[in-house]
Amino acid sequence: MTVEHVEARAGAYADSVTLMQVSREVASTPGVAAALVAMGTELNVDLLAGMGFTRPPSAGPNDLLIAIRAHDDAALSGALAVVAEALAARPAAGGSFAEQPPRTVSSAARVTGPALALISVPGRHAFTEAMDALDAGCDVMIFSDNVPVEQEVRLKDVAAERGLLVLGPDCGTAVIGGVGLGFAHTVAPGPVGLVAASGTGAQQILCLLDAAGVGVTAALGVGGRDLSSAVAGRSTRAALTALDDDPATELIILVSKPPAADVAADIRAFAQTLATPVQYALIGTGQPDLTAATEQALGQLGVPVPSWPHWPGRPASPRTGSLRGLFAGGTLCDEAMVIAAERLGPIGSNIPLRPEWRVDPMTSGTGHVMIDFGDDELTAGRPHPMIDQSLRLERLAAEARDPATSVIVLDVVLGHSAHPDPAAELAPAIEAVDVAVVVSLIGAKADPQDLNRQAAALRAAGAHVYTSNAQAARFAAELIEAAP
Repeated sequence: MTVEHVEARAGAYADSVTLMQVSREVASTPGVAAALVAMGTELNVDLLAGMGFTRPPSAGPNDLLIAIRAHDDAALSGALAVVAEALAARPAAGGSFAEQPPRTVSSAARVTGPALALISVPGRHAFTEAMDALDAGCDVMIFSDNVPVEQEVRLKDVAAERGLLVLGPDCGTAVIGGVGLGFAHTVAPGPVGLVAASGTGAQQILCLLDAAGVGVTAALGVGGRDLSSAVAGRSTRAALTALDDDPATELIILVSKPPAADVAADIRAFAQTLATPVQYALIGTGQPDLTAATEQALGQLGVPVPSWPHWPGRPASPRTGSLRGLFAGGTLCDEAMVIAAERLGPIGSNIPLRPEWRVDPMTSGTGHVMIDFGDDELTAGRPHPMIDQSLRLERLAAEARDPATSVIVLDVVLGHSAHPDPAAELAPAIEAVDVAVVVSLIGAKADPQDLNRQAAALRAAGAHVYTSNAQAARFAAELIEAAP
């Protein structure tokens, strides 16, 4: 016997990280078989149906979904009590009115003076908060995604008029003043400055530099659209200038998702006017991959290129079939697709290299497919897959059951704000499948998850583990090519 409870609470809101934690707590309650506590976005409603729950007829993106399947009424009551306690209103701050914390960025800036304001709110509200910060004289890092591009352009134009810097929207990674922001790694100070129109691209280069014993002055994430035709490198120019003005920066690396060709050419011309040399890591056909670009940067610095660590997994008997990629990082997915497409042909994706290669990210499809689970479409109303691995775990099992799947490649990104122990969830799932699994493990030596421990756990489960995403993609493609 099982009992179910499904409801949509109109107008109730909690942030996605809180809801992920609530879902986990409820799911671990004795007698609970399945649970989902999430905002009623289209993606989460689809996930609800995939878990076998009936969709509430009035569920919308501003409603809170609560779905629980339990073994009996007592277990259901216990689970609902856990939900109620977890979602209870936060206690009010004590003290007098004068002691209450600031409620806006501008009021905080009046107390502390202008600084860097980090904006992490639902995308539809980010413009208002970021403009408030700019009005207060603050530089801005916008962690939020799903921000309209016209709002991004307006924010960056206002920042330029005022001599300020906007990092983002969708700026997932930055290192400023030795402090990591967003999805950040524990890295040492050093001579390299990083400008990144890419979060996981920056993380890959930061971690490769760390493996080579090289630190950074700063890593400035400008948002994944900054080198698009619409945004035209507005923040990239400002960030390049800021690093060029820093006497500690000996070399700048510019990393980006595939940029608009005309914008990339304009940025290259602008970089020629700077005193600090600029090394390019622009993902695309015919361009150096992130590992090769990092090796070129090390060469300019006179630093020997190390052997990038990797851990071989269980021997894989090549079998005929397709390559399936399950990525948390969009740039890592882009890089893997560029490498694999050169050897295997078209790669279907929700962030395709060519428009005609687009596929539905929620279905397996046919042929070679790589999905970016961190894309805005799949993160609306739910945590980023670097935090919540549930969608990828489900897809890993589904792809492994598909007889057309030959090799699965995925990324695991460590660092602050990421999942505290991703291998603990992934290793059992990898061990349970009978196809080859290749992992690109992006992490620095001092990251809290312990790079070597994560690698050992994934390897013990049978995965082939690489710290270079490019090497992982090439190995995965080689396994496909070796199939009879």
